[in-house]
Amino acid sequence: MKLLFIADIVGEVGRKILKELLPQIKKEEQIDFTIVNAENSAGGFGITPRVAEEIFFMGVDVITLGNHTWDRKEVFEIIGHPRILRPANYPPNVPGKGFNVYVPSFKGVKIGVISLMGRVFMANIDCPFRKSDAIIEEIKAQTPIVFVDFHAEATSEKLCFGLYLDGKVSAVIGTHTHVATADEKILPQGTAYLTDVGMTGPSDSVIGVKKEIILKRYLTSLPIRFEVAREGPIFEGVVIEINEKTGKALSIKRISKKEKSSS
Repeated sequence: MKLLFIADIVGEVGRKILKELLPQIKKEEQIDFTIVNAENSAGGFGITPRVAEEIFFMGVDVITLGNHTWDRKEVFEIIGHPRILRPANYPPNVPGKGFNVYVPSFKGVKIGVISLMGRVFMANIDCPFRKSDAIIEEIKAQTPIVFVDFHAEATSEKLCFGLYLDGKVSAVIGTHTHVATADEKILPQGTAYLTDVGMTGPSDSVIGVKKEIILKRYLTSLPIRFEVAREGPIFEGVVIEINEKTGKALSIKRISKKEKSSS
């Protein structure tokens, strides 16, 4: 099985380049299943029903979220959708699901997908390490293929989480910082790992926001309203090949592409 995980979609710019390049990439890489982090897909903050529908229509199988899950009140209309996952380590009784098992229609092989969020410099929620244990046990009763989106700030926490899950899951891929790292690897027990997959959105920016706004905020410390940048669209993601019988990762490859007109 070949899985494509697409870096955090930021605003309309990210959605536009996703629509433009996704069919080509899926064909070239012979992708069986596509996951995207879309917590910033609606105007740079959160997600709405219309945006979620748009992303699914492009050919995405599952949407994962993160710390911006609740930024739009409209999210409560779709948070129960089986193909939308918010971090699983929110406290009990929080709406939505943090994991699920899917069957790619043409493949017949089940895949478990988990969304988890870190705690270092993030919200004080439940422990992702301990939370993952019970979830993985439940999923592995159905399939050996398990993908984890770990939405976290600190690189040390991400790496430790990858090491903790090595051999237990097929892949641990980091999101949240919008800055791609170059440390993709297969860990010793067969888990594909990448600290951060980056961003699908405006590269001529500061992690998706207009440069002048962030510069002014640093220079003045004033609470200036963020605006999503619009220049330099880039598509970032990672392709992971997984052994369908063992769930072990066979390869991991980063993808970084600009829009066709500027490539």
